[in-house]
Amino acid sequence: MNMKNNKTILYIAMSLDGYIARLDGSVDWLFDVEGDGGDNGYADFYQTIGSVVMGRYTYEEVLTLSEEFLYADRPTYVLSRSEQPPAPHVQFTTETLDTLIPRLKQNSDGDVWIVGGGILVEAVLAQKLLDEIEVAIIPKVLGEGIPLFPTGTVPSQFKMIRTQTLGQIISIRYKVQNNDTEDTPLNI
Repeated sequence: MNMKNNKTILYIAMSLDGYIARLDGSVDWLFDVEGDGGDNGYADFYQTIGSVVMGRYTYEEVLTLSEEFLYADRPTYVLSRSEQPPAPHVQFTTETLDTLIPRLKQNSDGDVWIVGGGILVEAVLAQKLLDEIEVAIIPKVLGEGIPLFPTGTVPSQFKMIRTQTLGQIISIRYKVQNNDTEDTPLNI
């Protein structure tokens, strides 16, 4: 059997104080930040993506960002605890992450992008389904909002792969260090 080397990646922007959205889910604070003058690496990242996975609240917020669905050219799965009416460009699913993510990693024509939000991030970390995280740190303090890592997220360790400066934004790519990793633990 041909095993693909697709990864599950969380690629997300976060405020300096750790929030991915305002309390109402809004991400309006992202749009006036001085980046690198381009798309801050998004197009290059998106070319590596074979499937998109997001929670239902994130999906509803994504719908407000553009007239056209942003990920219409990629298979997009929206996790929901309840049945949802069919929608264009997405497949709602109640499938559990521990079957969905490995299936997508095997069958996708590229990596699996975990779009968010915090509940989904917490779940993929707890189930050791996340391979890498790329966080774009936005130089703003929101004071309150939806945290990237909600209270109760499983303690996790990461190994930095690379950093990039994009105007005022710092982007950091980490490999998730799971308990069964071959890497040597830190000496404390």
